[in-house]
Amino acid sequence: MTDKVLLFINGVPPKIIPNSSDYSLIACSDGAFHYLKEKGFPLDQLDFISGDFDSHSGSDENVYQAKFIYTPDQDKTDFEKSLEIIKEKGFEKVDVYGGSGGEMDHFLGNLTVAFLFKDDLKITFFDEYSTYFFAPKKLVLENIKNRMISLYPFPTTEKLTTKGLNWSLAQEKLDITNRIGTRNFAKEDDVIIEFETGNLVVFVGNKDQR
Repeated sequence: MTDKVLLFINGVPPKIIPNSSDYSLIACSDGAFHYLKEKGFPLDQLDFISGDFDSHSGSDENVYQAKFIYTPDQDKTDFEKSLEIIKEKGFEKVDVYGGSGGEMDHFLGNLTVAFLFKDDLKITFFDEYSTYFFAPKKLVLENIKNRMISLYPFPTTEKLTTKGLNWSLAQEKLDITNRIGTRNFAKEDDVIIEFETGNLVVFVGNKDQR
């Protein structure tokens, strides 16, 4: 078991639930609680459920009340409130499922929340198509030949250099209003991505693109 958190939030439910034994703490938002229940996830494995619980039944309240952390603040999303709890508990790595799909304003909002926590938490999102995260200034991706790689500035990334991608970059600038770097792919087993200033979201496709 690693010192890492598994967090489910209220986007499109994952088709495959990850192995819970790989995590030190497992949590969900109250919206995600419903799809976990429908999928037959062993709810006794949850360490906490965060939210305002306005959609929960009395039976849920009775059985899982000890796991509920009431977070009624309407100025913050359930995702943000869950990350605050995780940070307070001293964890640094968080794998997030249910962060994308469905209503795309939720997806963009979740990216913004991850940006707010990027200096304190290493947050990695997983969905049906890709894995994505805010990249450190130097990133090495291993064993990803032929995978789709998209580089998305948030909102700018400067002096960006890549090695191992089909369309390489050399000390270049990406800007959300002018130029982005989506739909590239790895032509080598290992890819190196480096930049000097700004912020960069990296998407790594789940499937071989050959």
